[in-house]
Amino acid sequence: VQLQASGGGLVQPGGSLRLSCAASGFTLDGSAVGWFRQAPEKKREGVSCISGRGVPIDYADSVKGRFTFSIDSAKNTLYLQMDNLKPEDTAVYYCATSRTPIPPCTKVPQVVDGMDYWGKGTLVTVSS
Repeated sequence: VQLQASGGGLVQPGGSLRLSCAASGFTLDGSAVGWFRQAPEKKREGVSCISGRGVPIDYADSVKGRFTFSIDSAKNTLYLQMDNLKPEDTAVYYCATSRTPIPPCTKVPQVVDGMDYWGKGTLVTVSS
């Protein structure tokens, strides 16, 4: 199982970025997968997760209405569209997957501890 996140960068407040996470060794569709982030000197937190096929996508309250989680099954790639970015969104963003169903994305540290495979992070910096 491998996950490769990309798409991070420097963006001004109010701007947008789209993160991608290419998966190999398993099928994203129907799997428990999610986006997480870790800001400097803070613990890793859940941003957006899904526990499997047919269940609602979870979002952290801080990103609801601004971030959108999606999966392209044909490309076996996970995306995080981030709009109206704020300085407090600055963090290293990670994608991860679990072999078993996961708790809600906001239930940390359980959801973080429950992920089995992590990709290398991609840095998002929101600054003017």
